[in-house]
Amino acid sequence: MSKKLLLGAALFAAMATSAPAEGIKFGDLMIMQPTLRATAPGAKVGAGYVSITNNGTVAERLVGGGAEFAGKLEVHEMKMENQVMKMKQLADGLKIPAGATVNLKPGGNHLMFMQLKTALKAGDHHKAVLVFEKSGRREFTFTVKSIADTLKMKHSHQVQD
Repeated sequence: MSKKLLLGAALFAAMATSAPAEGIKFGDLMIMQPTLRATAPGAKVGAGYVSITNNGTVAERLVGGGAEFAGKLEVHEMKMENQVMKMKQLADGLKIPAGATVNLKPGGNHLMFMQLKTALKAGDHHKAVLVFEKSGRREFTFTVKSIADTLKMKHSHQVQD
């Protein structure tokens, strides 16, 4: 095989496996990598992850949302208390400070899709609406990734508060 052909094949493979760098602009917000974690058949809850950058001068707040594939969507936090990981709904939503990026990811803040109506299968795409206090509602397409691929997200983002 020629060097040009090998180089071309390697470049194509790298492009095919890399995530797109661009996000979805929504007012002063930039929404990146809307992702759902694959679930087992019959599961009643599923997790969602997204990176939100607030390019504005005023803080924003993610307050909830909804999806046809789930009966309910909540914004959750996870934190260690007395050496036990605890999860709870953020009743007032999640603050996104002006000029900051907040990452919802495994092991931290995340979206919790409850009362699932279907299993979330890796490779599928589902639409969900996110609701922001100031910016309003916007529908996004979430990509379902395997558990292994979503665990990689845990270490791929840096949270800036």
